[in-house]
Amino acid sequence: MMTAKEIIAYMESLQDEKQRENLMRFFKTAPGEYGYGDEFLGLKVPQTREVVKAAGTDFPLDEVPELLMSKWHEVRLCGLLILVAEFEKQATKRLEKDAGAIRKRDEILTMYLQYAERANNWDQVDLSAPGILGHWLMLPPGDTDNKLKVLDELAASDCLWKQRISMVCTLRTLQACDASWCLRYAEIHLHHPHDLMHKAVGWMLREMGKRCSMDLLRDFLHQHAHEMPRTMLRYAIEKMPEPERKGWMNV
Repeated sequence: MMTAKEIIAYMESLQDEKQRENLMRFFKTAPGEYGYGDEFLGLKVPQTREVVKAAGTDFPLDEVPELLMSKWHEVRLCGLLILVAEFEKQATKRLEKDAGAIRKRDEILTMYLQYAERANNWDQVDLSAPGILGHWLMLPPGDTDNKLKVLDELAASDCLWKQRISMVCTLRTLQACDASWCLRYAEIHLHHPHDLMHKAVGWMLREMGKRCSMDLLRDFLHQHAHEMPRTMLRYAIEKMPEPERKGWMNV
């Protein structure tokens, strides 16, 4: 069984300086940019997924925080993906209502929320939020008030990454054709000042149209297109026919 220290040492041994420089540009790590201060090893996501696979499904949860607290972007992503894999293992159809599995899922969710700010770039949010938080929204126990409280607290945070988690996690519910979560947090974040949230909201609205109903998307646009940031609107209507896209952009 691998330990967190062994994972970190192995990932550090895979450093790629050229890829590191590319990633630091791509993820906007210069002063004043959203990823300022983040440090990269230069690993691609498939490499990180291979490490997660090597860590195995019995990797101790109490080792994960050491990965999440790492200065390395890819090591933190590894920790997040381990949490996703363990949550999915405890959320199979057979285990949905199993008391032991529910306790384990709650433990994973608690850890994810506790370290949410360590998912401090959009890729880490997008690769973890739907598989943990989004999946949790669909599972028993069906305490909707508690689930709303958790997401509302994330949405109201002054942390950009927690706000993005509250929006992007709804991808999982949209895959099950439940648009209610997406609609709620799209409205909450409608006037968000950051471009990364404009993209996230637009992306989820586009997925709502694609997976649930284009009429639901059109209803939302009829109410809000006139006040939506242009990037958000462009993302939302991306799958519509060109004449309709042009019409919405002219609202």
